[in-house]
Amino acid sequence: MEILREIGMIARALDSISNIEFRAYDLTKGQYLYIVRICENPGIIQEKLAEMIKVDRTTAARAIKKLETNGFIEKKEDKHNKKIKKLFPTEKGENVYPFIKRENDYSNLVALEGLSEREAEILFNLLQSVRTNIDKDWEFVKKGNKRNY
Repeated sequence: MEILREIGMIARALDSISNIEFRAYDLTKGQYLYIVRICENPGIIQEKLAEMIKVDRTTAARAIKKLETNGFIEKKEDKHNKKIKKLFPTEKGENVYPFIKRENDYSNLVALEGLSEREAEILFNLLQSVRTNIDKDWEFVKKGNKRNY
């Protein structure tokens, strides 16, 4: 069974749909993911955000810069440590968040169509286990290590 291929196809299809639908809001290439996480975690730091989304720091920095330039988010200095920049949604970011959330909820409904509540719960738990397994390798490789396969 090629489970990861299926997961990849699902992820790419949903990402493509989102990128097309969010173009009207001037969001491109997965930027909606950042807005969602920042709206749900106001004051998050860039490194933690990159970790949540599972991207490298450079990719996160580029997306954050673009979102800041386009007025969706803002950086604010930490009160205790000026080096730390916290990320917050702007009014524009907060206004687009409900639409992104509705799209996510709808995509969930479509994806789980035909599954019972119990089956959906089992699927969720199994996918969390898969992600936890992958997280270990992601952390390992992110630190410059090579997997032995």
